[in-house]
Amino acid sequence: MAIPHYQLLTHITKFQTNLSTSSRRTKSNFTVRMSLKEDAPSLAIVGVTGAVGQEFLQVLSDRDFPYKSIKMLASKKSAGKKQVFEDKEYVIEELKDESFDGVDIALFSAGGSISKKFGPIAVNRGSIVIDNSSAFRMDDNVPLVIPEVNPDAMSHIKLYSGKGALIANPNCSTIICLMAATPIHRHSKVIRMVVSTYQAASGAGAAAMEELKLQTHEVLEGKPLTCNIFKEQYAFNLFSHNAPILPNGYNEEEMKLVKETRKIWNDHNVKVTATCIRVPVMRAHAESVNLQLEKPLDEVML
Repeated sequence: MAIPHYQLLTHITKFQTNLSTSSRRTKSNFTVRMSLKEDAPSLAIVGVTGAVGQEFLQVLSDRDFPYKSIKMLASKKSAGKKQVFEDKEYVIEELKDESFDGVDIALFSAGGSISKKFGPIAVNRGSIVIDNSSAFRMDDNVPLVIPEVNPDAMSHIKLYSGKGALIANPNCSTIICLMAATPIHRHSKVIRMVVSTYQAASGAGAAAMEELKLQTHEVLEGKPLTCNIFKEQYAFNLFSHNAPILPNGYNEEEMKLVKETRKIWNDHNVKVTATCIRVPVMRAHAESVNLQLEKPLDEVML
């Protein structure tokens, strides 16, 4: 049976049936797991030890995403460590070519270089790859998808079809922005968008979050600062996003929002400018979005 890939992305999956929704907690407060099923897809998490890898697991569990098996994949350094998921202990495996044999869906968040190397390998072995890195986002042959915005971009990809495929998910700031702006865009075309982002440590990974905590203690205690991730004081500070500055004066993070918006909306004429700032909070980015519309719009029209 071919299942539209709209149902595969963990952050919007609708696989929760009435039974699993109402029965996750019984009167005795006993957790009922409905996700482990023999007729469900086999999963692999690439980069499972990282901040996003751990979030993958949390979302899979929270949404009762069905699976018949799951592989925990990471670097050689992490191989052999234990990972507990839904009350079962797994051994983390070293990521290799053969890791994707028999895997239906592979969730990648281990950095662009890993995705570029192992993403095509997984596809060739029949896996549907959902990649969280920037490796394939601007590839014309790879759909760039926010499921609530442009699910049709991946409508040709079917689970259990025997054919592997790549799907890229956008940068965090693009997802936040377009989730809010797209409903307006559908009613009155956006012709210009000015975005300011205020991005938390979580966007830079687990090591950045740990460094922010460490620096906070160091500042308050008057100690020298540990600056391994951002190369400058992060605690109690604001600075331009730490992505490299490009020849046009924008940093890479800002240009991701510009280019990805145009691809997702399939509109290369929309004018977008972005300013991306790193802020010293652990989680949850914030954005300010100013839209110029093609025609007037009020709340009644929405």
